[in-house]
Amino acid sequence: MNYLQFAILTFILCWCNASTMAQTNIKSYSFKKGEILDMLLLSAKPNTDALFKDYVKVAFPVAIEMSYKNLPGFKIEDHTQGNLHPKSLIFGKWDNVEKREQFLTEVESFVPDFHKRRRDIWSVFNLTYYEMPETTFEINKGKYNVVTAYWQKDEVSFQKFKTTWLEKSRVKGGKTILALSNGKSPFGYYYRPDYLVITQWESKEVFDTFFAENLKMDHTGVLHVNQFAIN
Repeated sequence: MNYLQFAILTFILCWCNASTMAQTNIKSYSFKKGEILDMLLLSAKPNTDALFKDYVKVAFPVAIEMSYKNLPGFKIEDHTQGNLHPKSLIFGKWDNVEKREQFLTEVESFVPDFHKRRRDIWSVFNLTYYEMPETTFEINKGKYNVVTAYWQKDEVSFQKFKTTWLEKSRVKGGKTILALSNGKSPFGYYYRPDYLVITQWESKEVFDTFFAENLKMDHTGVLHVNQFAIN
């Protein structure tokens, strides 16, 4: 099995069963300054396994050639706020923003029906990508991990809200694993929150204590929210 075959197989296995991909509960991520983190929120349509496998065979080699690397992803097990209910959170990495955007602009030269294939397979396909600082982080699947995405109504009010939110989270036992802003999102897959944070909790019960207080907060500066637990 050559590298390309191995990479394609890895991608398929990750998609089909992200929760059993690795032998440990700890998913580790490392980024050099300037590398790109992809975050994809996906929901597959029924009976699309064959379409997906064919999509991977034609599209994934193009992405690999342009530096794409698959990273461990997650099932979404619970939706707590917002009107978007995806089923999977998939991570990916690119060498830099130029290569990430090169793929977006050139992929149809190699796969003319690229976007139609995606529409045929997924009912939800939202993409945000972030230029990362040098950083490492871990997500422990043995804990209760919550992804929260906020859109701001006005900057001043939202900054106050965010500061209070993070402090309440810390006091109630939440551990901030990753906080992101200034993401980009392409036409056709638009999902661009102003602030996204992954928080680790010892259990759902601990999170629920914080959640009750969160809902009582002044949301004047908040335009919208999506929140879900991953596993």
